[in-house]
Amino acid sequence: MDNEQTSSRLNPTQERTLGLLRRPSEPVVFDRDQISSFISDFSDAFDHLTARVTALETTLFISKGMLTSVLGCEEHFQYKEEFRWSVPTAIGTVAHRAVELLTGWRGAPYPATLVDESIARLGERPNSLGDFLSTMAEGDRADLRNAATDRVVKFTESFPPLQQSFIPVAESSIRWPETGPIVLGGKSDLTLGRAEHSESRKVIIDLKTGGAWPNHMDELRFYALLETLRTGVPPRLIAGFYLDVGRAVPEEVTVETLGSAMRRTLDGIGRAVELLEGRVAVRRPQSSCRWCPLASDCDDGTTWLEEQSVDRD
Repeated sequence: MDNEQTSSRLNPTQERTLGLLRRPSEPVVFDRDQISSFISDFSDAFDHLTARVTALETTLFISKGMLTSVLGCEEHFQYKEEFRWSVPTAIGTVAHRAVELLTGWRGAPYPATLVDESIARLGERPNSLGDFLSTMAEGDRADLRNAATDRVVKFTESFPPLQQSFIPVAESSIRWPETGPIVLGGKSDLTLGRAEHSESRKVIIDLKTGGAWPNHMDELRFYALLETLRTGVPPRLIAGFYLDVGRAVPEEVTVETLGSAMRRTLDGIGRAVELLEGRVAVRRPQSSCRWCPLASDCDDGTTWLEEQSVDRD
């Protein structure tokens, strides 16, 4: 199907998304020597941090969430709260699994069908989420099904049909290096395209509900860094897609983008290593104070929240 025929069947939001995903007329090609030098610089600094973690006889897994946490309030980062699955915490995982099924499903299934299949498959897994899904009450199952279906419907209303020529991959895992005391890793919600020779064609998308937060783009830049370390070819575009409003916030990947991600990642790893080495954690009031389990005993956080409330009034 050609672009004109495809576009005639899309709603305005899908048309905007398709325009974002189309490759530019001029190929995006990074200088190989420049990217090689960038990776070498990052690897040198990374090896220094790896040596410090090796001396501590421990390991670190660096994810986008871990970086956001350690670069925020270090006391919250160190707090080990037991995670429990519930309907609100399971909605995103179930919806993302349904989108993953959609990218490989032949035909056009109903969103609720994808959600039911997602719940069934995740419920079969021998882990805590599987236990929760396989034993939850019917009322909870209905709430979860409705909320996850809403997200999948919004996805299908916001994206054009993901043709195989787009090379769509949902929940794509990536890690670097393969092994070691420090490993960087993540799982992007949706990727489209792939690197060919030195041309950057890949688009990395994070699906979001609610509003935009400053750390969202930082987390996407972390994925761009991971992709560059893994393949030697940066993605051409990263984007947060906010399903509730049907809007994408894109950013073209540049050497400056990668440099920002490199500095932030090394800074975050460095702080985590310092805390492992015994440095006292720093308390930093921020937006996460609203749901922090330490908030009731944190004067700094309580004061910050009160000030934010006054500013909004």
